[in-house]
Amino acid sequence: PRDAWAITQRICGVCTTVHAIASVRAVENALQLEIPVNAQYIRNMIILAHAVHDHIVHFYHLSALDWVDVVSALKADPAKTASLAESLSNWSGNSKAEFVKVQERLKGFVGTGQLGIFTNGYWGHPAMKLTPEVNLLAVSHYLQALEIQRFASKIVAVLGSKSPHIQNVAVGGVANPLSVDSQSVLTVERLLAIKEWMLKLEDFVKNVYLVDVGAIGGFYADWTKYGRGITDYLCVPDIPLDGKGEKFALPGGYIADGKLESFKAITSFNDKYFTDGVSEAIKHSWYNYSGGNDKSLHPYKGETTPNYTDFQDDGKYSWLKSPTFYGKPMQVGPLPRVLNMLAAGHEPTKKYATAALDLVSKVAGTKVGVDALHSTIGRHAARAVGCAVQVDELLNQWDLLLANMGKGDLKTFNKPVFPKGEQLGVGFHEAPRGVLSHWVVIDSGKIKNYQCVVPTTWNAAPRNEKDQPGAYEACLIDNPVADPEKPLEVLRTVHSFDPCLACAVHVVDQENNPVVTVKAV
Repeated sequence: PRDAWAITQRICGVCTTVHAIASVRAVENALQLEIPVNAQYIRNMIILAHAVHDHIVHFYHLSALDWVDVVSALKADPAKTASLAESLSNWSGNSKAEFVKVQERLKGFVGTGQLGIFTNGYWGHPAMKLTPEVNLLAVSHYLQALEIQRFASKIVAVLGSKSPHIQNVAVGGVANPLSVDSQSVLTVERLLAIKEWMLKLEDFVKNVYLVDVGAIGGFYADWTKYGRGITDYLCVPDIPLDGKGEKFALPGGYIADGKLESFKAITSFNDKYFTDGVSEAIKHSWYNYSGGNDKSLHPYKGETTPNYTDFQDDGKYSWLKSPTFYGKPMQVGPLPRVLNMLAAGHEPTKKYATAALDLVSKVAGTKVGVDALHSTIGRHAARAVGCAVQVDELLNQWDLLLANMGKGDLKTFNKPVFPKGEQLGVGFHEAPRGVLSHWVVIDSGKIKNYQCVVPTTWNAAPRNEKDQPGAYEACLIDNPVADPEKPLEVLRTVHSFDPCLACAVHVVDQENNPVVTVKAV
């Protein structure tokens, strides 16, 4: 069980940290092991830096070009772009000289006939509606985001020993020795460097990312009508402030049918409301259950036995199982996270959500309220709002660690003890893409069963045992498509969830031959 985190975070080369965290939490939960608060603060900073990195990269580098016409930016007037940018924020990179420089770089790409990183885009698509000046602004911020995201990775690498695939966590805490003077461990000097990187992230998130999403949301206000889909929203609390996982900086819970007044809180790592509610069906998944494929199993009793059949319209068609919460499919991710935090009365979320919606309303020329968030463009807005909340909390966790070190508390690890018999544990984490949970059954110090229920499984799930569609399928109903040969609008809606392919694609050889061989040297 102490090794599981190092293996499970290799599920993905992107969502690495999140699996390590969920895994150690699962084993600690099984043992009811309390960890030092310093370990929580260090884990929290890694979690939050990873999340900020994920959000910036998702918007600018994985989905913004669904909305931004790069080639159109060649027609822009850099002076007008600068005037527009300066009216929206005081970001230092919003100068006319910067926009001229970016436009010249674009001309170089287009002039050679090779768009490089911008090659695979639907430029000139009828669904693109931004002005050349707005497109130039967005392309400039795309390139600036490539530079800024590095600071989040550096925070993860220093605190986690490397990135991706951190090496510092352990069942019982973290492996970071703390000191106020030694240069060979995590000392105040290194923490001060990290603080500088946090401030750079804060500047970009609040003055560029949050503003860009609000502005693009205003220009594409019609997209608040599309992509609604499932409005049962699940989110778990995170950023624990104590060693037991009973107090959290960011609340979580469940909202039924999009109604914030229905909010029911999930309050601790031991909350049976969450633990008892999760199950997975495989009626339309390429797996078999020993008790029959028409059943849904709780993760503690979960089975993962491949049964590939080729694609079947009314049968099995996905490698994903179909998770449900008390029998219902859920939407998870930034939108459920923000709506649950709003419902819980979380003041920072209220502040940034209000600011974002006010900017959307200003650009759109009409009042846009919270209901508009139940949409394709609303998921992007929620992600930016959540990112602003998280970057503030990142700085707060730094303050908490330094204050605790100042009191003389330098402890970061409690040794686990594995008793005989069976222990059950769940580790949940509100990952950037949504609710992540690892479920472990330990028998006399060995893993007996291990199941992961990941965000993309929730959202990209095939129909469940009741034939209810998952979030992706539901949100594509009535999605417009101007050109079936270039289904940009479908990409917009699916990309708004930030799919993670590593959790949805599997390689299986039914003849039991090796799929790949790796030689360790």
